[in-house]
Amino acid sequence: MRLPVDHFPRHALCIGLVSLASAALSGCAGGAESDVASAPGGAAYQSASIGPAADYPVVVGDPYRIGATLFTPSDTLNYDEVGYAAAEEAAGVSGAHHTLPVPSYVEVTSLDSGKTVLVRIERRGPMDSDALVALSPAAFAQLGIAPGAPVRVRRVNPPEDERAMLRAKRNVPPRMDTPEALLAVLKRRLPQSGSAQLTRSEPPKPLASVPVAPSVAGRPPAPSAPLAAQATASPPRTVTAPALPPLERAQAPQGASRSSQASALPPKTAVPRQPPAARPQPASDGVYVVQAAALSSFANAQRVAKAIGGQVTQSGSLYRIRTGPFSTRGQAEASLAKVRAAGYSGARIFTNG
Repeated sequence: MRLPVDHFPRHALCIGLVSLASAALSGCAGGAESDVASAPGGAAYQSASIGPAADYPVVVGDPYRIGATLFTPSDTLNYDEVGYAAAEEAAGVSGAHHTLPVPSYVEVTSLDSGKTVLVRIERRGPMDSDALVALSPAAFAQLGIAPGAPVRVRRVNPPEDERAMLRAKRNVPPRMDTPEALLAVLKRRLPQSGSAQLTRSEPPKPLASVPVAPSVAGRPPAPSAPLAAQATASPPRTVTAPALPPLERAQAPQGASRSSQASALPPKTAVPRQPPAARPQPASDGVYVVQAAALSSFANAQRVAKAIGGQVTQSGSLYRIRTGPFSTRGQAEASLAKVRAAGYSGARIFTNG
């Protein structure tokens, strides 16, 4: 007969293994939680998803009406308008917009100071006015403006680290200030109320069809009226050229040397050499670029290129900011107008070479 004490070592061993496993699991969980809590942003990052998936799903929504104004939400990538900013109570540097997708990201520029900040659109609105955008108190504070101030709203695609900062209710460093020349252009587009587009969103209208005469290249020119009448009045005549006598070859006397025979031949007539025809120059490949500026600072050149949608190339000690290349001059002139409207009045068109 075995006593109960005989089962004690096995029972104690089981209890010890269970306790050890529980301690290990709790230690792993505690370590993971501490790692998340110590990540940049602290507890705010624990509640926000990490990565681009945190901005999905993107909601566009159905058309709706505020008073007499009908708003139709749409996913417009090149959205760029001027108008006025309204106020709303919300956290972080965020805003509300009538038509942009939720969420989306915009650069808001004060038309009074030129200061520009990045804002996350998180709501639909403002629902009590036709103001261009409604901003949170933090957005107003970062811009340094008050409700009702004139602003420019331009949709952008910022990098993921800046998106994460706005999702965590943190401020993103301000953008480069807008130049005074561009602010003057934007203020001229500002309406008395509501908003005005800076880019054309509707598709271009097709050109009216114009009848074009068939090409006459390679055809002989049509005879004039008198010549045509004369040709029909009299039949064509056959003109026979008179027969020419055969050329007589000079005969040298018997016994003459080759040199004397050569001297007996008539001298050759010198034919003047015609100058070679000028070779046609190759046609230009028709590629154009628009140069906005040439700066000595690479960082400043990058900011300008980002503002006008161009690229930076180095030329010696300077960095050239250009848009293009364009296959036609008309395309280059359209880009030149946009670059000058952005404040770079010294922009010029160059051939890409």
